[in-house]
Amino acid sequence: MELLDRRLLFVTGKGGVGKTTVSAALALVAAAQGKRTLVCEVDAKGSVASLLECGPVGFAPTEAAPGVSVMAMDTEDSLKEYLSLQLRVPLIARIGPLAKTFDFVATAAPGVKEILTVGKLCWEVRERNWDLVVVDAPASGHVIGQLAAAESINELVKVGRVRDQTRWMIDILADPATTGAVIVSAPEEMPVTETVELAGRIRAETQVDLAAVVVNRVLPELFGRGEEEVFDSLSVPDNAARLVEAVGGPVGPVLDAARLAVTLRRTRAGHLERLQAELGGVAPLLFVPYLFTRSFGMRATRTVADALSDELGY
Repeated sequence: MELLDRRLLFVTGKGGVGKTTVSAALALVAAAQGKRTLVCEVDAKGSVASLLECGPVGFAPTEAAPGVSVMAMDTEDSLKEYLSLQLRVPLIARIGPLAKTFDFVATAAPGVKEILTVGKLCWEVRERNWDLVVVDAPASGHVIGQLAAAESINELVKVGRVRDQTRWMIDILADPATTGAVIVSAPEEMPVTETVELAGRIRAETQVDLAAVVVNRVLPELFGRGEEEVFDSLSVPDNAARLVEAVGGPVGPVLDAARLAVTLRRTRAGHLERLQAELGGVAPLLFVPYLFTRSFGMRATRTVADALSDELGY
């Protein structure tokens, strides 16, 4: 099953590994394939807007790029929309007493707020408003509750309209041809460990298919064994002295930087080998190179999109 042939993708991963960047980049790749794509930012931090260099976004989708629209999840707005569509309750500026009741119920029954988020996303998929919905989902520690929310409510409520609503959501979430989870990782010890653990939990605790693992910030192999031998030779005191004389300045920092690049590459290669060994047979691994840039906007996002497009074979 091709990743972008699905219609709902939840992108998650350890905080700081670049899941929001990957979410935005996947949307650009999908749009380049002619898909009408919606990116939903669940945490509503505004990062997607900055990565796509568009204005502030809210619950109503805003076009950020050709074929790509962005929205920020708001559970109160989601509740109002649900009441309007399903119960024919007129939309009002604020829900008032009903909102307070909802907050009380949400606190008492875990999964209620999550179901409003997931329900909104599943609704967009069911109504075919978009060819693809990409969700910038919560980080590893919180995404399981969101992915399993419909099942939790379905087990809690045995009869009635709420249970009926969760049934069709579960059908969408459990269909691997429709929905998938994408874990973003980095070639470092903690992100890899958390990725392996999260992959196991998604498979064990939810019905959502693990569609792919994106390994972000993969360092290029700048130097091979031959270059390392050259660096070692240049570090010999006599050779270093002649080199300083030839270039007219210190060369130690340059050689140290070269050794550091080799060390980092080798260390990260070990973490990549672990990911390949533990998850390579479970889901496709897609690799995104390290971006040597200080700022992240549309240019950097397009660079990541190009890398993902190459990995996906487009």
